[in-house]
Amino acid sequence: MKRLAAFVLLLAGIGSAYAGDGDAERLRAWRAGEKVSEEAVAEYGIDRCFASSEIGDALSARMYGKSYKPDCTVPRSELRYLRVLHRNLAGETLLGELVCNEAICGDLLDIFRVLYDTSYPIERMVLIDEYDAQDGPSMRGNNSSAFNFRFVAGTGVLSSHSQGMAVDINPLYNPYVKTNGGRTVVDPAEAAPYADRTRDFPYKIAEDDPCCREFLRHGFTWGGHWKSLKDYQHFEKKQ
Repeated sequence: MKRLAAFVLLLAGIGSAYAGDGDAERLRAWRAGEKVSEEAVAEYGIDRCFASSEIGDALSARMYGKSYKPDCTVPRSELRYLRVLHRNLAGETLLGELVCNEAICGDLLDIFRVLYDTSYPIERMVLIDEYDAQDGPSMRGNNSSAFNFRFVAGTGVLSSHSQGMAVDINPLYNPYVKTNGGRTVVDPAEAAPYADRTRDFPYKIAEDDPCCREFLRHGFTWGGHWKSLKDYQHFEKKQ
């Protein structure tokens, strides 16, 4: 019986070691969207988990023709790739990634570090290129993202996302809402239940919300403050 118990403990230890090795590999390769343990983060070094780098050739190839269009007017040298940690509603740690303008990369690293340390929930954070740079699927997946060279919907005006100066957080639960002539448009349409901001629900951003406070503290404006329409997911900073 003692031998059996010892064998079970040995197997448990081996399984734990393999799990730890898997987390270490996920951290080294930075597999955005995947979960890792806090123990693995501590061993890897949490400061290394909030870092920026230039856009290398491999990442550029991943983005080209998607978020980085052939006619993109923003030099690659002005953009930065961010690695950050975030937590989901269950408090689990996930690997996140963003591309933004160099001008706000320090702000975003500070903001996401505070949100991680305070267990603020962000469900998913991978490059919008994983959705072929399509806003609809990314929003429906509640994916938080930043750079995407595109026009403001229904206009010929470049979005602040095109400059890498805007971030959308938990977009499914914090939709774009515009009322015109008694008709309300919600984008994404699946987010219609979350257009009513008097309700309480997970991932909701409000003015007294820690996420909103941090972005405002760093000089960003919030789409929830706009008058003609509301874009509750959206934070941007002017260059």
